[in-house]
Amino acid sequence: MTKSNLYIVILRFSENKKMAPQFMKAHLQWIDKGFNDKIFLLTGSLVNHSGGTILAYNTSFENLQEFIQTDPFVKENIVTPEILGITPSRIHENIALE
Repeated sequence: MTKSNLYIVILRFSENKKMAPQFMKAHLQWIDKGFNDKIFLLTGSLVNHSGGTILAYNTSFENLQEFIQTDPFVKENIVTPEILGITPSRIHENIALE
C-alpha cells in the first residue's frame, strides 16, 4: 500500500442544473475516462442531490484541475467544481493505492 495525495472533488449544481440531462451522456463518458486513466477511485451523487463527488488519486493537483475542466458539466456551467487535497496519514489496509 502506497500513500499518495488524494483529492475530493465536489461538483455542485449551478443555476444551469436543468441542462444536466442534455449533457449526461458526455459527462458519463468523461467519468469513464477518469476511471480508465486510473484517476478516479469512486464517484457518486451527493445525498442532498446538490451535485456529485469524486475521490481521485494518482495525479497532481494541477493535472486534476485540468482534467476537471474537460468535464462537459463544468464546460457548460452545470456544476461548479471544488477540489480538496488530502495527504493521508493513515489508510485502511483494504485500500491499496498505487
